[in-house]
Amino acid sequence: MRVPNVPNSSIKLMLFPFLLKGAARIWLEKEPPRSIQTWEDLVSGHDKEDPHAHIRYFNKITSTMRVPNVPSSSIKLMLFPFSLEGAARIWLEKEPPRSIQTWDDLVSKFINQFFPPSKKTNLRNEITRFQQRFDESFYEAWERFNDLLRACPHHGFSELHQLDTFYNALNVNDQDSLKSAAGGNFLDKMPRECLKIIESKSKVHQSRAKAVVAKVGTSSSTPVISSDVAELKDMVRALLLDKKNQSPAPTPSTTPAPVKAIESICVTCGGANSYQNFPTTQENAYRDDIQEYVSQAAAANYNQGNTGF
Repeated sequence: MRVPNVPNSSIKLMLFPFLLKGAARIWLEKEPPRSIQTWEDLVSGHDKEDPHAHIRYFNKITSTMRVPNVPSSSIKLMLFPFSLEGAARIWLEKEPPRSIQTWDDLVSKFINQFFPPSKKTNLRNEITRFQQRFDESFYEAWERFNDLLRACPHHGFSELHQLDTFYNALNVNDQDSLKSAAGGNFLDKMPRECLKIIESKSKVHQSRAKAVVAKVGTSSSTPVISSDVAELKDMVRALLLDKKNQSPAPTPSTTPAPVKAIESICVTCGGANSYQNFPTTQENAYRDDIQEYVSQAAAANYNQGNTGF
């Protein structure tokens, strides 16, 4: 299909929703607005670092596409290059011509290129050494364990081996809980029964966690905190505005302030004359007056009979 001046990818993006049915159409309708801007966004999925997740997502999208008289594998083979970007696209473009003839060839080469044996070995070791963390709930541990299994779909561990690894990785309380639910030794049950018990217990923990989050979200302390933050912002804004409105400090004058002349004040009479110019202090008159005052005071004490002087 060709439309003048319209890119081929835009045509695909426009027509793709009409090819979807059932769950795939519901999924696309629930995607947030503007979350898919290009054809690559639509077919690439969200986990671009995990080649297995990329293939799973691509298969999920293309499984709903039907073209009369065209095999599904041919549709996938035709559309897959548009799901790649960066290093993956460069890798595919460098593949020799006609080196990929079928969908299985493409998947095999893609996985071997971006999921080498060393990575598989590391993930297998992580699964084998799996342990529940100290602050990890049962539900969180089960989800993390399954994430490891999904990241390495060809790990080669049987269901019984997986259950044994997970059970022995749990803390004592969660192990006892599984024993109680099983009515005895948990691992004596059939793998399918064990999985049902684990899934049931996981859902209970998940619902409790959601209830706690909802309770925290509706706590009455939130408006108080919000009002405190708003008040703090207003204070900071007021301080900045006040600082901005302040006029710059005046430049200090270089002219010295006038110094008041020192005036002579007599300590004896309080007049404007100096102490030396007071009449009774001229020559020895001041000393004679003091001597006369002392003599008079001594005579008065003697006449009163005070012999201690």
